[in-house]
Amino acid sequence: MNGKTIFITGASAGFGAACARMFATDGNRLILTARRVDPLLKLQEELAAHSAVHIIPLDVSDREAVQGAIESLPERFRSIDVLLNNAGLALGLEPAHQVDLDDWDTMVDTNIKGVMYCTRFVLPGMVERNRGHIINISSTAGAWPYPGGNVYGGTKAFVTQFSRNLRCDLLGTRVRVSCIQPGMAETEFSKVRFKGNKEQAAGVYQGTEPLTAEDIAETVRWIVSQPPHVNVNTLELMSIDQAWGPFAINREQK
Repeated sequence: MNGKTIFITGASAGFGAACARMFATDGNRLILTARRVDPLLKLQEELAAHSAVHIIPLDVSDREAVQGAIESLPERFRSIDVLLNNAGLALGLEPAHQVDLDDWDTMVDTNIKGVMYCTRFVLPGMVERNRGHIINISSTAGAWPYPGGNVYGGTKAFVTQFSRNLRCDLLGTRVRVSCIQPGMAETEFSKVRFKGNKEQAAGVYQGTEPLTAEDIAETVRWIVSQPPHVNVNTLELMSIDQAWGPFAINREQK
């Protein structure tokens, strides 16, 4: 992990910020992106003593903005070794017949298109250098359904399958692709899902010990630190307080 250039999307909080702090050692260079500028500036100031940090206010769903950001990187940040596609969100828990279509569009644009765009514009350099590592943050929601998970789960299923297909495309190169599928984790995730309702967000974790952002950062550290010939394809992790639900059965008389 020494002296690598790390590109992290969604770095203003949660998994992204924890991974930035974890990577800010050993001469690594960090490219941190997010839509919110102020948290990026604070993180840059915090990490400046440990790592070279380049911040980019960026909406990953904007294809032209992503292309421009990557093509205009300063020279010392251009050879990206690790792309962490972390930016993503869930909005709402309404059933599909009641959902706000704008929420669905936002999740598709961020969780799917954002991963596509960042990967497409970073990957050619990795292939040309014949080294690199793409790490995509999916979710257990991409494999296991729950009420209200509809499009969010669908977007994360895309991330998982996209990661698998990238591995097929990159066979014969030294570019690695890994997909992490976290379960319930206490970050700003639920605050975003419930649009700032802190009480509702806190209820998600009540009585449990959920995963933390630091747990995911340690997982990323382990994946990246494997020998170059080892590719961690997919890794699913949950809190000990979470498991797969039983089959749902409706017994109401019709």
